[in-house]
Amino acid sequence: MSSRALRVAALLALTPAFAMFDHSRAEARRLESTVLVGRVTSNGRAVQGVSVSVAGRQTSAISRSDGGYSITVERAGARDRVTLLARCIGFQPWQRAVDLSGDTVHVDIALTPATAMLEEVVVANGAQPRSEPSRAAMDRRKTDMTGAVASVGIAPAPTVLAQKRARVDGSAVPPGIRRAREPWNTEAYERIDENPFRPVSVAPLSTFSVDVDRASYANVRRFLNQGTLPPKDAVRIEELVNYFPYGDATPASDDAPLRITTELAAAPWNVQHDLLRIALRAREVDMRRAPAANLVFLVDVSGSMQGPGRLPLVKQSLALLVNELREEDRVAIVVYAGAAGLALPSTPGSDKQRILAALEGLEAGGSTAGGAGIRLAYDVVRRNFVRGGNNRVILCTDGDFNVGASSDGALVDLIEQRRTEGAFLTILGFGMGNLKDAKMEKLADAGNGNYGYIDDLLEARKMLVKEMGGTLVTVAKDVKLQVEFNPARVRAYRLLGYEDRLLRDEDFANDAKDAGEIGAGHTVTALYEIVRTDAPLDVSLPETSALRYQRPPTPANAPSSELLHVAMRYKEPDGDRSKLVTHPVLARRGAPSESMRFASAVAGFGMLLRESKHAGSLTWPQVVELARGARGADRDGYRADFIRLAELASEISKPLAAAPVSNRD
Repeated sequence: MSSRALRVAALLALTPAFAMFDHSRAEARRLESTVLVGRVTSNGRAVQGVSVSVAGRQTSAISRSDGGYSITVERAGARDRVTLLARCIGFQPWQRAVDLSGDTVHVDIALTPATAMLEEVVVANGAQPRSEPSRAAMDRRKTDMTGAVASVGIAPAPTVLAQKRARVDGSAVPPGIRRAREPWNTEAYERIDENPFRPVSVAPLSTFSVDVDRASYANVRRFLNQGTLPPKDAVRIEELVNYFPYGDATPASDDAPLRITTELAAAPWNVQHDLLRIALRAREVDMRRAPAANLVFLVDVSGSMQGPGRLPLVKQSLALLVNELREEDRVAIVVYAGAAGLALPSTPGSDKQRILAALEGLEAGGSTAGGAGIRLAYDVVRRNFVRGGNNRVILCTDGDFNVGASSDGALVDLIEQRRTEGAFLTILGFGMGNLKDAKMEKLADAGNGNYGYIDDLLEARKMLVKEMGGTLVTVAKDVKLQVEFNPARVRAYRLLGYEDRLLRDEDFANDAKDAGEIGAGHTVTALYEIVRTDAPLDVSLPETSALRYQRPPTPANAPSSELLHVAMRYKEPDGDRSKLVTHPVLARRGAPSESMRFASAVAGFGMLLRESKHAGSLTWPQVVELARGARGADRDGYRADFIRLAELASEISKPLAAAPVSNRD
C-alpha cells in the first residue's frame, strides 16, 4: 500500500467528535436532574453511534467509540421514572424503565443484532460472516469492526473506490468478506453554471432568494467518506457554507424574525479583492412553547428504498423526532409505493409507542407513485389543520418517482397548488446510487420548505433534534436579498453560490414572487467577492457596446463612504405582504472574524471541489490551515469534521491532477 493510500485510509478511519458534552454533576444537582451514564455493547463489544434518548424528553446522545454515553435528565422531584430508549441500524430496538434518584444513575445497554443482516457485507468463498452487524449508515469511517479500511485506487467519480481492503497497519483483511457496492448509479444533479463577475456599470443590483438547505454538505461528505470526489454539480457552495452555525447576533426584539449582520475583509484567494459576508440570523424558538405541530410523515417504501442507508435509516431518523414530540403535537404516517396509503392516522405525540410501532412496521417494495403520496399527505394535513400551528409534510425519499405524476414539472405544479393551504414541506433525502437530488431540491423550493440529505444517524440528530426548530418551525417566508453596489467604489462583483436562487431585480418588490423560508435559529450566509474601482482589474468582464443615444450614469452623487447597500424583504409565516429591512455597508475593511475566516474556508473548499476558475491561488493546504485557525469552541465537532474532510479531499485530489478526463461533470 502506498503512503498516499495510507494517508487517505487513515483519514477515512477518523470518527468525527460529535457529541455528548457531559454537564457537571454540580449542575445536575442545581437543576434537580440526574445524569444517566453507561456503556453500549453487543456481544461484549462496544457499539459506537447508537442513539440513546429518553421518551418524551428533549434530550438524547450518541454513543462514543468506547460505547460510552451520558445524558442529563431533569427529574420531577426527588424521584422520577423515565423510559430509556436505544436505537441503531442493524440492532433490535432497546428500551428500559429507569428510576431517577440522586445525581447519577448507571445504566448499561446490551443490544441484540437484528435477525436479518443489512447489506453492508456479502460472504464469498465459503467464509463466515462477521458477528457484528452493519453500521455503515452511522459510521463515516466506513471501517469494519476489526479496524479495516478501504485502500484507495483513484477511479472516476462517483463510483466507490474500495477495490482492496487492508488494515491501517497494512495487514490484509481475510478475502472471504468484501464490501457490497451499488449495482448502478443513476444519481441526478441540476447543472450549475458558476456565477461570473458582473460589472456594476451594467448590473448595479444583485437579487436572489435565500437558501437554508444544507443537503449538499452531507452529500459531499458521503462521497468523500467513500474515497471519491463528488460530481461538480453536487457541490452547492451556499449549502456548504450554511451548514455551520456562526454565532451571529439574534434579532434585538421578538417582533423582528431576522437580523442582518455584515462583515468586510480581504478575500483569502485574492487579497486585492474584498470578501463581503452577509448573515441573516433568525430568532430562536423555545420548542417547549412552540405552536402545536401537525406533522405528516410521507415515507417512500418503494423498492428503491431497500437497503441500510434508505428505509431503515428513515425509520431511525424519524424515531429521533418522535421522541421530541409533546402531547399537543400530532403525527400521521402516509406511505407510497405502487399506490399511496395511510399507515397511521393523526396520533397525539403522547402516544409514542403507537407511532414508533407504525414506523417499525414499514417495509420497502414496489414502484413509486410519488404524486399520489403527496396528494394524500396534504389531504391529511388539511383534515387535521392547526390554525396558527406548525402544519408540515415531511417527505422521506430518494426522489425516484416513476408512477403517476412523476415528472419534475407535474410534481412542482402539484405542490405549488397545495402550498396555498398553509402547509410547509420538508424533504429529507436518503440513499446513494439512485439519489434524485435535483428533483428533491425543486420540490422543496416549490413547497415553502427545506431540503436536507441524511447520510447517517448523526446527521438525522443534527437536523431533527438539535436544529428541530430550524427544520420544522418557519419564522419568515419569501425572504429575498437585494444588494446595490456603489459605482464610485465598486467596479465588479460576484455572488458565491445561489446560482439556482437568482431573481430578476423587479422580483424583489413583487410579493407574488415566491422565495426562500428561514426556520427558527437558522443562519443564512451570503458571500460576495468584490473588485473595487481602485484595484487592478484582474477578472474577465463581459464586453458591452457603447450607447448611441445616452451616456452611462455617473456615480458622482453616490455616498462616498458607502460600499454597498443591503435590502431584505420577508413575510410573516402566515402573511401575504412583505416587510423591508435595509442595511448600508461602509467601505472599510476589518480584520476577519472567526466566522468570516471559517466561512471563507468552506467557500474555498467548495470552489476547489468545483475546480472553479475563480479560486485564484487557493490550495487545499491553505483551506485546511484557514479552517484550523477558525475552528473556535466547536462544541459539536462540526468544524473538526470539516477539517478532516478538507484533508481527505486534498489527498484524493492529488492523483486526479494528472489523470485523464473524468466523469465528474
